[in-house]
Amino acid sequence: MPTEQPPVLTASVHDLRYVAAILRGVNFHNRATVTVTKQGLTVKVEEARTITAAAWIFADIFDEFIYNPETPTDDDFMRTTQDQEIESSSFEMPLNTVLDCLNIFGTAASSTGTGVGKKGWKKQNQDSDRESGDEEAGGNRVEPLNPNASEKHTGMRLTYMSPGYPLTLLIAEDVVGPTTTCEISTYEPEPYLDFGFDPEKVVLRIILKSSWFRDALSELDPSYDKLTFISNPPEMSDNPMTGKSRRRNPTKPILRIKAGGNFGSTEMDYPNDRDVLESFECMQSVSFSYRFSHIAKSLRAVQSSTKTSLRIDNDGLLSLQFMMPPPKGKENNAESSAFIDFQCLALDDEII
Repeated sequence: MPTEQPPVLTASVHDLRYVAAILRGVNFHNRATVTVTKQGLTVKVEEARTITAAAWIFADIFDEFIYNPETPTDDDFMRTTQDQEIESSSFEMPLNTVLDCLNIFGTAASSTGTGVGKKGWKKQNQDSDRESGDEEAGGNRVEPLNPNASEKHTGMRLTYMSPGYPLTLLIAEDVVGPTTTCEISTYEPEPYLDFGFDPEKVVLRIILKSSWFRDALSELDPSYDKLTFISNPPEMSDNPMTGKSRRRNPTKPILRIKAGGNFGSTEMDYPNDRDVLESFECMQSVSFSYRFSHIAKSLRAVQSSTKTSLRIDNDGLLSLQFMMPPPKGKENNAESSAFIDFQCLALDDEII
């Protein structure tokens, strides 16, 4: 009798809110491609062949993570040991449905609607760190990081048998609370769009606190249709040949974010200050524009992250990487921090 193949993936977490927050960060398109390796999960989405997003949810984030590679076919027996070490399994899933299931007890925040593009106007006497649009958007903060949050948790156990089988979610509200089982159809993954971002071609590289970038996006009017990043190299160092130093033209900004539309424009300048820009590298003058509605899709990821890495290559390809704080109880484990990466093509008329 043939031995029954164990599930390709079995993972569980006692508080699903952190995983739900990471998934909401890339929830601007329903069809998501999930890649499973021993290191964890990668969830990728794309839209209009112009913008992509990938969330890395590492195995250490889960309380249990067991990956059993799929049974090899006859064609797989000739693979090398190196090929086997990087083995992975992939499937597509409806991301909206998964988030709705995670929120079935109302404890993972609503996943209907993106909450992007809505102006988070601040109400009178409202705390500056909380946008009024957060509640309407289903709550974009990472709830497990709130020290005042209730100790009641909703746990999740995820099982994926193999291709053709559904993704099974067992959701349990607290230890003695109700449980429910959701079976979500999976699909054969389609080829994923890869822009081929090359770090060797980067002309602008910035690391800043996400709160600065979040405030910038939140203050922009959703009617704007274009967002432009403008940057210039900082003051040049002394020239050993002449003994003189070239100074940057003070009229050119170190970093400027400019947004505009039919009814006006907004400009925000950032100084080359360690309190604002933790890291700043600019190889040449940069000015690339992007559709604001595309950049705004990263707002949920920004709101849940601690640091933002902004990189632009010489063709205008933009990479926004967001570092998420580790879940509650794993603050001392650096490998428990998730990452979300957005990549977006520049508008054609801006590429030189």
